[in-house]
Amino acid sequence: MSSNSALQAARRLFSAAKAGHTGTLDPMASGLLPLCFGEATKFSVDLLAADKTYEAEVLFGVRTDTGDADGSIVMRTPVSFGLAELEAALPLFRGPIRQIPPMYSALKRGGRPLYELARAGIEVEREAREVSIHELRLLDFSGDRCRLRIAASKGTYVRSLAEDLGAALACGAHLTALRRVAVGPLRIADALTLDQLAALADDLRASRLLAPDTLLQSLPAVHLDAAAAARFRHGNPVSAAGLPGRYRVYAEDRLLGLGELDEAAKLQPRRLLGAP
Repeated sequence: MSSNSALQAARRLFSAAKAGHTGTLDPMASGLLPLCFGEATKFSVDLLAADKTYEAEVLFGVRTDTGDADGSIVMRTPVSFGLAELEAALPLFRGPIRQIPPMYSALKRGGRPLYELARAGIEVEREAREVSIHELRLLDFSGDRCRLRIAASKGTYVRSLAEDLGAALACGAHLTALRRVAVGPLRIADALTLDQLAALADDLRASRLLAPDTLLQSLPAVHLDAAAAARFRHGNPVSAAGLPGRYRVYAEDRLLGLGELDEAAKLQPRRLLGAP
C-alpha cells in the first residue's frame, strides 16, 4: 500500500474533507505515517521538517542499484569483518555528516524526479548535503546482517547510510527492511493500524485524533488576551513579548495558529485556524 492509499482509506473513515500526510514512506518501508485532517493540515509542513527515528536492517556483502532490497544486485563481496570492526565504524556516521542523495529518490533535476532518470539508465551528478544523525545504535549483529536504530534529521536517506556503512567496511551493503518508529513527538506505540481504526465506533475513532497543536510542540507558546486575539485572528499583527521567531498562539487555551515575532516585538500572523 502506498502512503497516499493509506491516507485516502483513513480519510474515508473520518469523512474528512481535507487530509494530508507528513512524509511518504518508501514502498518497502513500514511503520508510522502521521496523518492530518481538517485544520491540522495547515501545520503538516511543520512535521515534515521534524526529526525521524527508524529501525533498519542491513545486509553486508551485497550492493544493489537502488541501495535497498527492491533493486537489482550489482556486486557481491565477501564479508570479513566482525563485531568490533562494525562498532568502530558506527561513530563515523554520528553527528553532522554529508550524504549524496541516491539516484532512486524523488529529488528533481530539470523538472524530472531522479528515479525516472535512473529507470531510464541515466545517472546525473548529485551534490552532497549535510544531515545530522542524532542516534546510530546497533541493536543486533549476526554474520552479514545487522539491525540499527537511527534518529536523523530531515533529508536523511537511510539507504545511503547503509551503503556508506558498507563502503566503510570494504564490502558494500544494502537496506533490507526499514520501519519508521517516530516522527517528531509522535511514536508508533500510540498509533493505530487502518484495521484497528475501521473497527472502532465513530465516536471512539474521533477520540483517537490528537489536537492540531501536537504538531507544534517544539515551538514556544504565546497567550493573547481577548482584544489582541481578535486582532490576530483577523490577520493583524499584535504586540507580544519574547525573542524573535515562530510561536504557537493561543487565546483562553485555544490554538489560534502560528505567529512570527519580529524585531519590533510585533507578532505577525502566519497560519491561522478557522473559527470554531
